[in-house]
This record gives sequence, structure tokens and C-alpha cells, in this order.
Amino acid sequence: MSAERITFQTERLALRPPALEDARAVFHNYARDPEVTRYLTWRPHADIGQTERFLQWCLDRWESGAEFTWVITLRGSDEAIGMVSSRREGHRANLGYVLARKFWGQGIMTEAAGCVVDWLRSTPEIYRIWSTCDVENRASARVLQKLGLQREGVLRRWIVHPNISPEPRDSLLYAWVR
Repeated sequence: MSAERITFQTERLALRPPALEDARAVFHNYARDPEVTRYLTWRPHADIGQTERFLQWCLDRWESGAEFTWVITLRGSDEAIGMVSSRREGHRANLGYVLARKFWGQGIMTEAAGCVVDWLRSTPEIYRIWSTCDVENRASARVLQKLGLQREGVLRRWIVHPNISPEPRDSLLYAWVR
């Protein structure tokens, strides 16, 4: 599955591969925000250098085909307001996302992630698209439902969200299957 230079556009949004020049916007808009990172597997970025290293990691993973990450921008602006990523695992693809807090509750993540989910669904070798979210993250669970993923259950002690606890937490598992 190749995602070389794949971009998406919706009525409100444009999704494109990340660039190192996105570091300032990513850092200021969401990577340093403890509320945005609450349910993520990483702590808020302490400085822009950390964000630059993360973006380089995204670019390296894109190049290797291990993970495709798209920067979310508002159409007409090239400023990063979030990201959506997909990691391929054989016949499966995992979905992850993050969005700047000032854009929460506007349907932006459903719109952005919907592009990636539609692309994955159109890929014949993908039979399962899945994602998890913390059992307390109701907003993320709602996004996954709106994307057409069905709740399959609870993964007990599945993942550590270091901004909440050093211990593994329960996660809701959502999936779409062909």
C-alpha cells in the first residue's frame, strides 16, 4: 500500500504529509497542550525541538511505509491544527489522531479522519480498520462511531496514557471489517 504524496481535501479541510516547517504550528497549536495530550501515549512537548524530532520521525515512517501521517489544515491555510495517522499491519490498518483544542466539537476530526478511513476502505488488501480510545474519552469514541467503526469491546489494561496514570488503562476497541 503506497501513500506517496496522497493528499485529501474536503469542504473545510486539507490533509497533506507533514513537513519540518510544521513544527512551530504543531507545537503551539496542540503538542504542548496538556488537555489535548491527556489521552495520548506521549506527554506534552516541552520545547519545539521535541516537536521537530517527532515530525522527522513521522517523515521517516512515511518514507519507509510503516506509518502514514497527514497534517490537518483548514482550507486556504497551511497551518497544522491536527494530525491523522494510519499504520498498516498486514491486512489491518490502525487509526490515530490528534486535534488542537480550539477545534474540538466542530466535526473536524470526523471529517479529516473520514478521508483516511475512506481511502483505507478502498484499498482491497485492507480487511480491518481499527482504533482504540481510553474508556473515559467519550469524544474520541463518538468520532470512531461516526466514522462507521463498531465497538467490539473493552481491552483491559491495554495502554498507558502517561498524562493520566503510569499504569495501563482500559481502552474501548472499535473496528470496521470488510
